[in-house]
Amino acid sequence: MIVYKTDEEIRAMRESAQIVGRILDELGPRIAPGVATADLDAFAERRCRELGARPAFKGYRGYPASLCVSVNEEIIHGIPSARVLREGDLVSVDFGVLREGFFGDAARSYPVGRVTSLAERLIRAAEASFHEGVERMVEGGRVSDISHAIQAHVEAQGFSVIRSFVGHGIGHALHEEPQVPNFGEPGRGPRLRRGLVLAIEPMIAAGAWDVEVMSDGWTAVTRDRSLSAHFEETVALTERGPEILSRVAGPGRARATKEQPHA
Repeated sequence: MIVYKTDEEIRAMRESAQIVGRILDELGPRIAPGVATADLDAFAERRCRELGARPAFKGYRGYPASLCVSVNEEIIHGIPSARVLREGDLVSVDFGVLREGFFGDAARSYPVGRVTSLAERLIRAAEASFHEGVERMVEGGRVSDISHAIQAHVEAQGFSVIRSFVGHGIGHALHEEPQVPNFGEPGRGPRLRRGLVLAIEPMIAAGAWDVEVMSDGWTAVTRDRSLSAHFEETVALTERGPEILSRVAGPGRARATKEQPHA
């Protein structure tokens, strides 16, 4: 069952999502050669608690950390450890919080120092495809309109969309209905209507979309070990259209119009 949110609930969700966005923004400059992924996890958890929330992922279905840190061919659910980032790595970080009964969830992909042009293009494509999807989040449309727009953009760049994992509704639960695949034909699935809040999250690969889960039971990698990138925001459909709740407020930044993606 899809749970539509009231304006008051969306305001509360905005507070949760803004904490996620703020922490991811603060993490960006800390992602550098020589940094251990466990240090990124410790920073995210500390800042989360300082800002009055608690980590959403830690303990969720047994996940052992607060932050997901996925490197290179790792798509999602990479477990932080003593692993040290190296020049040229592509790192995706996924984070969620729970505050006053509501969840927020977002993810970013970052270059570690100087990366290949392929990694740069992959990062840009993940973010740009997210914005293509959000532009189709209009009242009266269908969930698969979002999915199709993401897939069309990614494949036009010569990349593939991961099909084993999807975006999702979010609210009082971290994962709610509906599921939001990053592929499919338009005009299908539930109707989009005001009060819907989604975690839209393109997960893409430079090679094929086939997935393998590692022996830790969490870390998902591309089967062909090609590079992967991930971009996610919490988005609400309001009377004014889609609003990116997890985008930290600034001039022209909170609304969901397409922006020039960062490198």
